[in-house]
Amino acid sequence: MFVSGDATILHADLDAFYASVEQRDDPRLRGRPVIVGAGVVLAASYEAKAFGVRTAMGGRQARQLCPWAVVVSPRMSAYSEASRAVFDVFDQTTPLVEGVSIDEAFLDVGGLRRVSGTPLEIAVRLRREVLERVGLPITVGVARTKFLAKVASGVAKPDGLLVVPPDRELAFLHPLRVERLWGVGAVTSAKLRGRGITTVGEVAQLAEASLVSMLGRASGRHLHALAHNRDPRPVQVGRRRRSIGSQRALGWARKTPDAVDAALVGLVDRVTGRMRVADRVGRTVVLRLRFDDFSRATRSHTLPRPTAHTETILATARVLLTTAMPMIERQGLTLVGISVGNLDDSGAIQLALPFDGHCGGALDAALDDVRERFGSAAVTRAVLLGREDGPSVPLLPD
Repeated sequence: MFVSGDATILHADLDAFYASVEQRDDPRLRGRPVIVGAGVVLAASYEAKAFGVRTAMGGRQARQLCPWAVVVSPRMSAYSEASRAVFDVFDQTTPLVEGVSIDEAFLDVGGLRRVSGTPLEIAVRLRREVLERVGLPITVGVARTKFLAKVASGVAKPDGLLVVPPDRELAFLHPLRVERLWGVGAVTSAKLRGRGITTVGEVAQLAEASLVSMLGRASGRHLHALAHNRDPRPVQVGRRRRSIGSQRALGWARKTPDAVDAALVGLVDRVTGRMRVADRVGRTVVLRLRFDDFSRATRSHTLPRPTAHTETILATARVLLTTAMPMIERQGLTLVGISVGNLDDSGAIQLALPFDGHCGGALDAALDDVRERFGSAAVTRAVLLGREDGPSVPLLPD
């Protein structure tokens, strides 16, 4: 795979997105610590982060850390509108834009030097136009690879710009802490630090075989490549999702099994509805859980054939949840998520397959039609009546 010899990839990332939109729209919030979401923190301004408030933290704990913070309810429609406006700026900057999330994208500006200037000049102009046209601060990292551009933007936050020249890549990368490497979460970090490995440079000094024996084949090879800035992936325009999912923060109060099941039902309804709208079917159902101590667990099962049938995916998710109940009872549960992977773009596959003897395909289609005509809240399951379904987080198109 060809990778340019120049630093021509931009990683553009909006700063504290939800909180920044709130500060933009309400001048009284500017310069003050802002928390979006009461039960669970969905976003925190940098003024709030300075006191230790972070995303996914319980609202009570966040208010203890920063009692004078202003807590606001999320406005998902405002965030979606702001995201569309920012992506309009991206699209007018270069035709090579790969959206990562509603507030983050990679841009390849390698072929624009004659018409738009150097990558640095383009990045400066991009930040100015996002601020002037949308009213939001944005951080941009510029590098030769997608991985390093993302690392650069992370180092430059908030509201910054950082270019990593090709002849300074490893000098920039190697002093950084190991958590800067994609794929190094709490578990991998603990394994590395337990062996005295704290920087990217120390990872780079290890042989690939040593990392594989320590972390497993896939993770070891992946981190060995990144520690040497080997990332051949190009910016991909219009790349469809590899999975479709949704998650919901549950707060910090103890949950009954019925409450957790109801949350799961709502998520599966949301995910399978999106799959059918996108004309996609999938085989692998993944359940993600986060516990009171911020540790996480994942369970998955691959079905014998692809489907977007709600009842089939829900039954699979419930089995996965059952296997995780002992952990939930011991550790508490603050977040549950569901996703479907191994997606296929062909709607014909689903039409050709029976739904295990159920007439659910017709029922799904009827419910989708009602929701399309009258809104997503027009019809719901009885188990969800009277329950708060949580905010519908804005997403890139499926």
